[in-house]
Amino acid sequence: MDGPVFALHSREFARDPHGFYAEMRRYHPDFARVELAPGLVATLVIGWGRGVQILHDAERFRADPRRWQATVDPRCPVLPMMGDRDNALRSDGPAHVNYRRATTAALEAVDLRELHAVVAKHGRDLVGEIAGSSRMDLVADYAGPLAFRTINTMMGCPTELGEQLAEGFAMMFEAVPDPQRVDAIIDAALGALIDLKRAEPGRDIPTRLLEHAGGMSERELREQILTMYAAGIEPLQHLVVNTLLLIMTDRRFGGEVVSGACATHDALNEVLFRDSPLANLCVRYLRQPVLFDGVILPADQPVLIGMAACNTDPRVNRAPDAHGYVDYSRNASHLSFSAGAHDCPARDIAYQCAADAVDELLDFLPDLRLGCRPEDLVWRSGPFHRALQALPVAFTPLSARRTHP
Repeated sequence: MDGPVFALHSREFARDPHGFYAEMRRYHPDFARVELAPGLVATLVIGWGRGVQILHDAERFRADPRRWQATVDPRCPVLPMMGDRDNALRSDGPAHVNYRRATTAALEAVDLRELHAVVAKHGRDLVGEIAGSSRMDLVADYAGPLAFRTINTMMGCPTELGEQLAEGFAMMFEAVPDPQRVDAIIDAALGALIDLKRAEPGRDIPTRLLEHAGGMSERELREQILTMYAAGIEPLQHLVVNTLLLIMTDRRFGGEVVSGACATHDALNEVLFRDSPLANLCVRYLRQPVLFDGVILPADQPVLIGMAACNTDPRVNRAPDAHGYVDYSRNASHLSFSAGAHDCPARDIAYQCAADAVDELLDFLPDLRLGCRPEDLVWRSGPFHRALQALPVAFTPLSARRTHP
């Protein structure tokens, strides 16, 4: 493939991913060579049509990474995100069917009305904690702890174990150079959670997973819960943050969500098209080389779906308006929850949690505004996510609002 290798792990990519995607398209409309970590090259799919085709072609594009992983240094920092795991994301055939069946059964039992109440309570509690303040960081003070508390409630997980898991998942998404430590932190906490649920079953996801697990080993049980946790803390946190940033900075959404003229789900869809919290993932591997549009995709090398790039492929019929904006808000055809046999079974749960988290905050703080210049915001580097380090905001303190209605 012609063209340079684009470093997805760089700070430059984190600052301007869509500028990188545009540069990639100068060389090929569907594929780009990218570096996920120093020296680790992969193929990124940037064309929407090709992305959909690959995600639905489970026969040729396999999810099992073991043949690739055998060629990689075990200290490679992306292995916690991409390496072999006994779960539905990293398996094919009967194993995938079994893992997905158990996971789906555990998730389908989630009562969305109860979940709405859970998110609302945690949101109210967090806003109450800053009642006398006029500024906060939406990452550290709201979205992060809300996602953490919500998923721990759904999992029936004690706070101490949840904190260990949150630490491990943050390290995983940032591809820190110590994958063995990441796995050790997560495995120990998950093992303790499973032991707890065996001793004290509850109305929670791990208990329901144990009921549907069949003959799963201890490792397989840990991996199913790991997958749900990984999808429930970091991505949810950053979906909420990125949506609130959009509402505060985009003229099409500022004030509209608060007034009810624009649905929160429209803002979520806009974010899931352009700034999805998982921007590059859905890793696939070919057993034999394949020629696509003049590009040879090699066997046993990672092919990642660039969800944000595919979603914003300029060849898809989405024309800009008179101000140059492309409106994705009323379109749910994005790939941010993947597609095909490995699509996300928790789509409805994620949508509702994020929408409830946004609505709860804006109900209490309708004059929420950005507390710094947009250009001063810092995006976390890493090949997989689209995540802010912090999102400072300002608002009228709740205590002042109550005193002077």
